[in-house]
Amino acid sequence: MAVIDIRKMKARYGNPIEYTLKTSEGEISANSLIGKRVQIGFEGVIHCVVCGKKIKKTFAQGSCYDCFRNAPENSECIIRPELCLAHEGKGRDPEWEEIHHNRPHFVYLALSSAVKVGVTREDQIPTRWIDQGASEGLILARCPNRFNAGELEVYLKDHFTDRTNWQRMLKNQIAADSLARVKEELVPKLPQSFAAWVTEDKDPLILEYPVQSYPEKVKSLKLDKAPLIEGILEGIKGQYLIFDGGRVMNMRAHSGYEIHLDF
Repeated sequence: MAVIDIRKMKARYGNPIEYTLKTSEGEISANSLIGKRVQIGFEGVIHCVVCGKKIKKTFAQGSCYDCFRNAPENSECIIRPELCLAHEGKGRDPEWEEIHHNRPHFVYLALSSAVKVGVTREDQIPTRWIDQGASEGLILARCPNRFNAGELEVYLKDHFTDRTNWQRMLKNQIAADSLARVKEELVPKLPQSFAAWVTEDKDPLILEYPVQSYPEKVKSLKLDKAPLIEGILEGIKGQYLIFDGGRVMNMRAHSGYEIHLDF
């Protein structure tokens, strides 16, 4: 039995994607658990992923309330990049913002149940697409900083969603679209201020996940309500563990939870 203080699963691009879990005994391949009976037990121990203190409830995927309110990792511009002030030397922690946000960011297109637009640091490709369970990803533009990327994303929200339908993603219901075609048709319509940042990327990155079978229906599992989860692990997509019977567990949503893993 291994003890895991849950964090976002480490993912590495491959055919299929390779997932890793960090345990008290070292790293193990999550892919190797697929097809096996897995048991996850939760005894109520949670630690803030920012400051590490023991807490009873998490905010913003693993933070205590104080870190949710004050830590730069939970700034409003994490969700809404167009509000970022790093380029002005401002923010909850200007030094942190300078390192993480006042640097080039990509605006990208991702394909799942629909074509999605998003923003991420240039060093988070293709990790960002994998975490979202996208089937394809294509870089649209390379912007000077997070604020500029956010401006472009806001402009594109009139044409594309910025959210992933997690249920359809887990059922592998993929929209019949071509990201290459979407980008080709989109670029000539962009205002010149945005067009200057467009990249020459034309070929989407195809992402395949270690899934034996996709469910027809999905039911979300939460450790607060069901502290013991047991079943055959049938696959991993995005940050979800897919169990038999269409039961799914969002690992990232349980960040900070201490669990016992047996298989």
